[in-house]
Formats: sequence, C-alpha cells, structure tokens
Amino acid sequence: MVWKISMHLSCMIFLFFSSLGLLIVSIQKLCLNLITLIEWEIFSLNSTSIVFTMIFDWKSLMFLSFVLLISSMVLYYSGGYMHGDFNFNRFMYLVLAFVFSMSMMILSPNLISILLGWDGLGLVSYALVIYYQNEKSSNAGMLTVMSNRIGDVAILLSIGLMFYLGGWNFLFYTYYLNDEMNILLKFLVVIAAMTKSAQIPFSAWLPAAMAAPTPVSALVHSSTLVTAGVYLMIRFSPALENSKSQSFLLIISCLTMFMAGLGANFEYDLKKIIALSTLSQLGVMLSILSLGFCDMCFFHLLTHALFKALLFMCAGSIIHNVHECQDIRYMGGLVKFLPLSVMYMSVANLALCGFPFLAGFYSKDLILETAFMSSLNMVSFVLYVFATGLTVCYTFRLIFYSLSGVINLRVMNCIDDNSNLMLNSMMSLGAGAIIMGSFLSWLIFPEPSMICLSIMMKSLVLVVSGAGAMFWLYFKYYKCKLFFKFFKIMFLYFFYSSYVIYTLFIYFKFTKINLKTGYSYYKYIDKGWSEFMGPPGLYTVFFKFFFFLNIMQASSIKVFMKMFMFLMIVFFFIYI
Repeated sequence: MVWKISMHLSCMIFLFFSSLGLLIVSIQKLCLNLITLIEWEIFSLNSTSIVFTMIFDWKSLMFLSFVLLISSMVLYYSGGYMHGDFNFNRFMYLVLAFVFSMSMMILSPNLISILLGWDGLGLVSYALVIYYQNEKSSNAGMLTVMSNRIGDVAILLSIGLMFYLGGWNFLFYTYYLNDEMNILLKFLVVIAAMTKSAQIPFSAWLPAAMAAPTPVSALVHSSTLVTAGVYLMIRFSPALENSKSQSFLLIISCLTMFMAGLGANFEYDLKKIIALSTLSQLGVMLSILSLGFCDMCFFHLLTHALFKALLFMCAGSIIHNVHECQDIRYMGGLVKFLPLSVMYMSVANLALCGFPFLAGFYSKDLILETAFMSSLNMVSFVLYVFATGLTVCYTFRLIFYSLSGVINLRVMNCIDDNSNLMLNSMMSLGAGAIIMGSFLSWLIFPEPSMICLSIMMKSLVLVVSGAGAMFWLYFKYYKCKLFFKFFKIMFLYFFYSSYVIYTLFIYFKFTKINLKTGYSYYKYIDKGWSEFMGPPGLYTVFFKFFFFLNIMQASSIKVFMKMFMFLMIVFFFIYI
C-alpha cells in the first residue's frame, strides 16, 4: 500500500510541476515568437538525411503542458479509483508509457520521428483497453488496434511519398505542397488523422474503447490519443489551404459531429454517451480546421481536454459508487448522495454546452460564429446547427437520468463522496474548466476579432441550444411516443444506438470478405498447388534426389551390382 501511494503521488507531483514549467515557457515563446528546433542526424542516404527532430514552440509546449496536467490529475485520481487492484503498478507504467509516447508525438515535426510516438500511442492504447482481461475488452482492443493500423499504414505510405522532397520535416514543405503533385500525400495524412481521431467511417473504435478503466478514458480517449490526429492536421494545416482534401475533411467532420450527437441521444451507457460527445467535439475541431482556422481548432482542443477529462472523472466517481453500474436508467437522484461529484459534472456539462463564461463558451461559441460567417455550404451549415442542438439534448438527457429525478438504484448502496484523492483531482480540473477558457482566449487571441453577423445568425446558437433542451423535455414529460416509434419502425433506434452503421457494414462486411478470400487462398494455394509447386513440393523433390545421392555415395556393392544389371538390360533391349 505504501508503494502504491508513493508511486502515484510522486508521479503526480513530477508531472504537475513539469506542466507548470512548460506552460510558463510556452507563454514566453508565444509572447516573443520564438521557435527552437533540435535535429540529430542518424544517417544520410544519397541526398536524403534520416534525422530525429524535436520542435519547441508555443503550440507544442502548451499542448504538452496540458497533457502533463491532465496526466498528473489522472494518476492522482487512479490512487482512489484503482485502490485494491492487484495490477496497479502495471497500470501506472502503462499510463507513463502513454505519456511518453504522446510527448514524442507532440514534439516531432518529422514524419520519421513522429511515427515512434504514433505507433507507441496505438500499442499502449491497446494494452490499456484490454487491461480488464475478458472477452469484451479483447474484442474492443482488437477493434481499436486494427482501426488505428489503417492510420499507421497511411503514415508509412506518406513517408515513402515524401522521400523525393529530400527530407521528412513537413514544416519545411507544407507551404509548397500543391494538389497537382501531392494530392495523394495530403489524402494519406488526412486518412491517418481520421483514424486516430475516430472520424467516419472509423468511428466505431472510440465507443468500443470504453471497455478500458475510467482513468484511461479520462486521459486517453478524451484529451490526448483522440486529439493526436487533430494535432497532426494543425501542423499540416498550411498544406490544406485551397485543397480538395480540405473540402473532403469538412464534410466528413460535419457528418461525424451530427452522427455522434444523434447516437448519444439513444445510448444508455454512461461512458459511451461521453465518448460519443468526444466524437462530436472532434468533428467540431476538424471542421473549423478545414475552414482554415487552425488557431481556433487548437484553442478548442485545449479547453475541451479540460472539461471532458473532468466529465470522465465524474462519471468514474458515479460508476465507482454505484458498484460498477454504467446504465443511466439504473441511476437517478445522485445529487442527494454525491453533491460534489454532481457539482463538478454539472460544470463539465455546462462547459460542453457552451454556457457563458465557462471554458467551452469561449472556444465553441467563437467557432460556431466564425463558421457561420465563413463560406460554408448549406449541408455543412445544417449539420452544424443540428449537432449544436443535439449536444444540449443529450446533455439534458444525461442530467435527468443520472443526476436528478427519482432514485432508480437496483439495490441500496452506501453512496457518498468519501475519496479525497478523486475529489481533489476533480477540483483541479474543475477550476481549469471554469477559468482556463478566458485565460487562453486572452493569451492566444489578444486582439478582438471582427465578426459580422445578422441578428438572426447571431442568436442562432442560443436559439438552437434552447431548442435542443426543450425538444428532449417535451418528448420526455409529455410522453409523446410517436417520435421514438418512428425511429423504431425505420430501424434507426438500433441503427444509431449500437453503431451498426460502422461495426456491421464497415468492419463485419469487409472482415467477412477478407476471411472468405483468405480461406480460399489457404485451401487452393497454401494447401493446394503450393504443396506441389511451392516450397513443400521442392522439398519432396530435393529429399528424393539427395536420398538417391546418399545411397550412391554409400559405396555399397549391392548398389553397384544393381546398377550394372540395370545398364546391361538397357543395352540389351537397345541392340535387339
């Protein structure tokens, strides 16, 4: 017990003070506009150098400071949540390995060195998803790692395509990559970002990854791993301007934002609702990035990391107190038993909805108004509006089922806020969810932006948010079943709630085709012609030949007598 407490406390203290130091250095570099680049040449091939590169600018250092801050709080939180776990030390080492891989990915502007952190994220994420060794975790881990391998292959192919440029430091080439020569390279990078950030059609792995422990979900699947693709696109953003891949990324991110919001309204698993909310916010980030506003995307990435990690921590506190039950239909009335956890969860939910003067308000409201002001097509505009309303809708639904209402617990449990480790970590991130939005807005955007919108467009965000809340309350309190019956008749209830659109069509369909093809190859090639014409057939031929040579070299008189008689018979028949 002493080792467990000292381990997570020492790691928390080290990461927390490292986060503060990096935040101060990033503010200094932002104010002075400084960039430090370190390169180590491993070897040179013809005119191309293989180098290990690290960049220290305000974006990388600030993002790394937020990653270390959330990691320190998650490690401190794990001391209470994972108390009594026999594999606690292994869990701590895996989380630290994940933080190291994420740091490698953030500080690398080179595709060769970024691949180390990129693959490390996938490997450690798989190990964390299968931490609870059961069939569900194994299936979720396999789905996670196979989905992310698509992005890894895309990164490897993009490394091959960048060879002719003379190097892999993409910061030197992003301003000069045109569509005529490099459209395939851009699409490969976009595909890699889509897989890591779980965009359509690679969205199924993020809700499935909720099989991991809740501290892992707070760190990996809310603020760090899933934002690695967004961070890569921020670095590649100059190459996306006026590109075909930009329009492709816009429509994909808007569809993801809408589909995730709609799916969250039909989900009853607490962690999957928050995971679908994360998926929706990732769509918001990539959509504003595809419109050309990478700084706003980075701003929302930082603020979202704070309140979404807090939301997962609050969900973990609730799940821990109701004896590992994650179905929100069996909760209710928790505000009477968990006042502090419910307070922090309400702050995170309000920040997610963009409540004024919380962290999400400064970034999300700015993103929506900027998107409405830009040259947005009608399809993307409609998806933006509906996704905003659906966010408030599923947030109110979550609050009604779990925090307020009547008590629906199946058994009488002893529920109270008695874990100081969990509450203190939630308090730190709760303070960040309240004040960091304004702090970052003053820091990243010191000059006010001019947004020209009509009164109707200006009030559209508030109207849609209110309409989303009223929409769910109307259908809930007035017992109007027509809406839900319509979805049931059209099979959309099962369609969205279990994400069959992704798992069944994308994965099972192609997996079935691949398995049939593999079985045919195994039956007719591997166990068929390959047995006669391939290595097994050659082995049989050579074996017989060398067996004959071995007999010939044995110098046996019987062998020579047989050979002599055979030759005599042959000559006899020839002359006759």
